[in-house]
Amino acid sequence: MDSALIAAVRRFNRTVTQRVGALDDEYMAQGRPLGQARLLWEIGPVGAEVAALRARLGLDSGYLSRLLRTLENDGLVTVGPAGQAGGDGRVRVAQLTDAGRTEWAELDERSDELAASILQPLTERRRERLVAAMAEVERLLIGSMVVIAPCPPSDRRARACLRAYARDIGRRFDDGFDPALSKPIHDEEIAPPAGVLLLATLNTEPVGCGAVKLHRDAPAEIKRVWVADSVRGLGIGRRLLSELERYAADRGVSAVRLDTNRNLTEAIAMYHAAGYREIEPYNTERYAHHWFEKQLGQ
Repeated sequence: MDSALIAAVRRFNRTVTQRVGALDDEYMAQGRPLGQARLLWEIGPVGAEVAALRARLGLDSGYLSRLLRTLENDGLVTVGPAGQAGGDGRVRVAQLTDAGRTEWAELDERSDELAASILQPLTERRRERLVAAMAEVERLLIGSMVVIAPCPPSDRRARACLRAYARDIGRRFDDGFDPALSKPIHDEEIAPPAGVLLLATLNTEPVGCGAVKLHRDAPAEIKRVWVADSVRGLGIGRRLLSELERYAADRGVSAVRLDTNRNLTEAIAMYHAAGYREIEPYNTERYAHHWFEKQLGQ
C-alpha cells in the first residue's frame, strides 16, 4: 500500500474527528461522549433491536452492553424482550424513555446546528462542492466496509442473494428468467471441496454473492455473480470476481470460464476490463449469449 495514501487517510481522519467534535468529552455539550450520543441517536424514537444496533454500528457486544447500561442508568433507555410489545420475546429491543426522546430531539437539533456551522463559512459554490465530496466519500467508505467471505450455499443469506439474483436477471433478460430452464447449480457443486460460494455483506446484511465450480479436467466455472443495487458502482462485483479467481488459482486452477446474457452490459464490461476474452460456447446454457475465459497467474 502506498505510504502517501495511508498518510492522506490519516490526515483526513484527524481533520474530521476534530471538526465534528469527536474528541470532546461531551459531544455537542450534551454531557456524554460521542459513543453514547451516537447509540442514543440510532435507537431513535421508534426503538431498535439490540442485534441490529450491534450490526449497524459494528460494535462488540460487550461494549454495546456497557453503553446501553449507561443510558439505562441515566434514565434514557429501556432494554427488554420484544414480546413486551407483542413481538418475538427472544429478541431484545432498546426503547427511548420520555427523557430519552427529549435528549434525542435536542441531539437532532444540535446536529443540524453543527452541520450548518460547517457550511456557513463557505460560499454557495464551495458548499455544493463539499456536500458532493462528502457524498462520494460516504459511498466509497461504505464500499470499504463490505466484507467478502465463504458462505455455505444453504445459509439463509446465501439463499436470499440467489433469489435476488434470479429476480434481477428476470427483469433484465428479454424473455425473463426461469430457473427450471437454466443449467442447474447444486449446493454440493459450490461448496468445498468442489467449489465455493462467496457472500458479500454490509453490516452483516447480504449485498452480493458469487460462486465458482472446480472441474478436474477443465477450467473452473464462475457462476451467479450478483451485487445489490444499494452498493453497485463501488467495485463489489470486481472484488467478488477477483476473490473467486484467487480461490481457483490457490487450488491449482490455471483458467476460469463464465457465460453471460447480452443484456448484462455492465457485467460484460467488467469481464473485459478484468482480462477475460470471448470464446466459443462451451455449454448449452439457454440464457447465454457470450462466453468468456481468463488464464490465471498471467
